[in-house]
Amino acid sequence: IPNLTRDLFAEGALSAAFVPTFVEYLQRRDRAEAIHLANLVATAIVLFVGGFCAVGILLAPWFVPLLTPNWTQAAPEKTLEAVRLTQIMFPFLLLVALAAQAMGVLNSFDRFAVPAFSSTWFNVGSVLSGIALGFWLGPRLGIEPIEGMAYGVVIGGALQLVWQLPSLYRLGFRFRPAFDFSHPGLRQIARLMGPAILGNASVQVNVLVNTFFAASIIDPVRGVNGATAWLQYAFRFMQLPLGLFGVAIATATLPAIGRSASSGDMDEFRETLARSLGLVFLLTVPASFGLIVLGPSIVGAIYEGRRFEAYDTHQTAVALACYSLGLAGYSAVKVLAPAFYALKDSRTPVAVSLASIFINAGMAWLLVTRAGLGPAGLALSTSCVALFSFVALFLAMRARIGGVHGRRLRSVVLKTLAASLVMTAVVWTSSRMIGSWLGTGFLARLTDLGISIPLGLAVLYAVARALDIEELEMARRALASPIARRLAGE
Repeated sequence: IPNLTRDLFAEGALSAAFVPTFVEYLQRRDRAEAIHLANLVATAIVLFVGGFCAVGILLAPWFVPLLTPNWTQAAPEKTLEAVRLTQIMFPFLLLVALAAQAMGVLNSFDRFAVPAFSSTWFNVGSVLSGIALGFWLGPRLGIEPIEGMAYGVVIGGALQLVWQLPSLYRLGFRFRPAFDFSHPGLRQIARLMGPAILGNASVQVNVLVNTFFAASIIDPVRGVNGATAWLQYAFRFMQLPLGLFGVAIATATLPAIGRSASSGDMDEFRETLARSLGLVFLLTVPASFGLIVLGPSIVGAIYEGRRFEAYDTHQTAVALACYSLGLAGYSAVKVLAPAFYALKDSRTPVAVSLASIFINAGMAWLLVTRAGLGPAGLALSTSCVALFSFVALFLAMRARIGGVHGRRLRSVVLKTLAASLVMTAVVWTSSRMIGSWLGTGFLARLTDLGISIPLGLAVLYAVARALDIEELEMARRALASPIARRLAGE
């Protein structure tokens, strides 16, 4: 639940509302006014998001059972555990909201490299610290493995924030509590956040709906204990490329799009948006194929052991593959939705968001209840809805601004698919050969990842270069340069 509200209130709605307003203050007023606005927003986050977290911790024993009614009857101890884990992870929301604001400030000052990797600190930090607390230090500290993973989420959120603080300090930002809640800039952000929350809500509400369905799945091996855990682990793995590529590109693009929309330069707006979407597809489509092929090795290397057996690895990898099908669409929505808010159009993303919620609920019921696909069906419904949201938003944006360089985007997508298929064939062959030689143990999986990933990246780069994908050079330069500066053509 805290992680679902991350997109809803932090990296989604907060960024979409804060960045355009902050950029406007930098352009039309002065730096001191903009920094004061940032302090007002930070104070509001601490008060309101912190209060929301406190209420969530107190009320968790009441609302968690509502989301897992089958557990309450069949496995009450599971419900108690879910309540405890929810309470542990709620402070993560406050940390990630502050991190999202820090990301927005840095991007507005054209500092893109540090915030681009902040989500990576969360994903890597949460997994590694969770494993350390849950499996290495946990027995000495009296912490259960699953609780260790929950504490890891909070630590990952703290790392995501702390990673950006030195850069904020160098820009002259000092946090000083400010309580002028009638400030026009703060009120403008509050007005924008309402539609932005609704517009970013669809995937998160869909995951909550899927959690409700997952709690009703009785697995023949794990009973009521399997489906929810498999989906959560799989979704966590998908968040790594989503944060590294989708969220980073979207956040880095938002200031440039906001400036273009504010000045009325629609040619620059179209160019920036098209470059952003092209880069999203170039990075996320191969990542999707890679997660599908290497999912068993990734999941097994990190989680398999003790009570997490080969069966759990397989089920999590299947769910990860189904989630991965929607990675490109999910990431593209991160770019498209804020673009509508920059154009002062909140109705379109809200309408698409509401439609996707109903579509997901229907698909989840159909794939789980009627088709019997279990947790894989729930992950598949999430991916299908993410793709639907992208297509709907893209068509609406094309009609709104008179085109988004559709031919060039189509060329990028087709060439990226071709390069990804070649990469997938090579990685699949490599993984199969290593598996046949070394088996499926921990060292075998590490060897598979250590060989197949670099090999796949090399093949992908070679084929993409041969196909002359324009965004390839942009992606290569972005590793050493700010992403949004390349997107804006600077």
